Amino acid sequence: MSAPPPPPGASQGIVSRASPYSVAETLERLEALLRDKGLTLFARIDHSGEAARVGLTMPETQLLIFGSPRAGTPLMVASPLLALDLPLKALVWQDAAGQVWVSYNSSAYLASRHAIPDDLVGNIAGAEALIDAALRG
Repeated sequence: MSAPPPPPGASQGIVSRASPYSVAETLERLEALLRDKGLTLFARIDHSGEAARVGLTMPETQLLIFGSPRAGTPLMVASPLLALDLPLKALVWQDAAGQVWVSYNSSAYLASRHAIPDDLVGNIAGAEALIDAALRG
């Protein structure tokens, strides 16, 4: 089975992984892993639900905002503008063809963008493994 093409609008620093699950199930799996790892789920923003509330339609799209103050605080002390990108985010969305995706900023991109010291990059690198785990069967 070949990998699906990258989603429309893919850009530098954004990783998009195809999910074999529905948007709802992908979100449930991600949230369960966040809880299991002791991370804080700061918010879940239902973009498509809010669109529906005002009479607009869009494919299912929800954003999870999560992290750990213990891990994030030293990063923001070292690079204050990183607070623009923290807490971490995972966008779970469905494209026009019905494929569900999880998109997020890569830790390498954030490290480069904010000149995060090498000894602190590990504080955010675990998010990618967590998302990978949520997408595995």
